[in-house]
Amino acid sequence: MPAPEVQEAAVNQDGSIQVVMIGLGDEKFALDAGMVREIIDPIPATRVAGAKAFVPCVINVRGNVIPLADLRIRFGMPMTEDTAETRIVVIELDIDNEPVLVGLTADKVYEVTEISRTNVQQTPRVGMHWRPEFIRFITKWREEFVIVPNMERILN
Repeated sequence: MPAPEVQEAAVNQDGSIQVVMIGLGDEKFALDAGMVREIIDPIPATRVAGAKAFVPCVINVRGNVIPLADLRIRFGMPMTEDTAETRIVVIELDIDNEPVLVGLTADKVYEVTEISRTNVQQTPRVGMHWRPEFIRFITKWREEFVIVPNMERILN
């Protein structure tokens, strides 16, 4: 029986989940494709005084002011400079039963693909450098482990 978190994602009839694969440093993350609204090149950001450390600024996307989250800070990963492959992934999620757009900085966007529920692994409670409640589950993609983050918990 799959973990309850897996059942929250949009699951196809064959048990696969459509995701957008992104990279942060050496880690690969799979974002539920249903929450991804668009992927854009980096744009100027405005710092916000008193904002949470992992959401330090906002961006203007076609007239909409969107908070820009840095998952590296939330996961305790080292900061790096933007590269030619850096992108902003704009996602929509429900926070307090309201749809909210948030931009996520990604070092690289790989592709839209499917991952199988049959390869789902429980999140280890030992040896991880991020909090287990931030992870929905871990699975395999191209013989590598990838993390499916719990964006609602990460951004609250």
